[in-house]
Amino acid sequence: MARKFSLAYLTIPGTDPVEQIRIARSCGYDSVSLRTIPMHLPGEPEFLLHQDADLFRAVQEALEEYGMPLLDIELARVRPDLDIEEYEPAFEAAARLGATDVLGSVWTRDRSYYTQQVGRIAEMAGQYGLSYNVEPLPWAGVRNLQEGVTLVDAVGADNLYVMVDTLHIGRAGVTAEELARTDGKYFHFIHLADGPAGPDGDPVLDNIRDELMVHTAREGRLYPGEGVMDIAGFIGAMPRELPVSIELPNLKRLEELGAEGHARRCLETAKAYFQRHSL
Repeated sequence: MARKFSLAYLTIPGTDPVEQIRIARSCGYDSVSLRTIPMHLPGEPEFLLHQDADLFRAVQEALEEYGMPLLDIELARVRPDLDIEEYEPAFEAAARLGATDVLGSVWTRDRSYYTQQVGRIAEMAGQYGLSYNVEPLPWAGVRNLQEGVTLVDAVGADNLYVMVDTLHIGRAGVTAEELARTDGKYFHFIHLADGPAGPDGDPVLDNIRDELMVHTAREGRLYPGEGVMDIAGFIGAMPRELPVSIELPNLKRLEELGAEGHARRCLETAKAYFQRHSL
């Protein structure tokens, strides 16, 4: 079975979704992953497909023109100051465009609260035939594989999954052996990127450590094989049929290669790595 690769929004952040779709097709990706639920970051454009009928139509036409499926939308976060009910229009629009998945993350350590909220989001996504995938982040609320699995079990929704990012789980101390022991039913798709080893987890330096991890995650990820993550072990431990969404923001590479050049290099290096390791 040939691997399927998606071009994630954060690889070429700020790119108009129609242009992202064109770039994905030009570079040879199998699908795209769009950010249609904004994070309200400084300077980041917002692509609200559920509010902008012209943009929705342009995206729909681009997906059809380039024969490019929409894998997932992002980012449905759980955080006390966010109203999760606002996600529903974005889910409805994504379903109309043929998406299968929603990506999310948790930003509180209140387990009772986030379990209830995740359950509600999964229920809401399920109404539109979408799966909800919670991504563990070592500096956030759900921080590692075990916490993700515990959350899925606690909610008990058949459309709720753990989204494994090869950078984040490596920096969270997850091993390929731990992944291999985890039932494949917990996974629906994968994020791919390499990176340097995470800073030491000295409690005194937690704030500095988290800032460094966030910086790498948003601006300095590496092409597969350039860093120290056990990508071959991670990918080999999960079901082969899972789509692989390349989420690889690197501002230096973007400046050197441009959005399309960087997206192309991401896919070329990923395919070469997978072939080299017989993945």
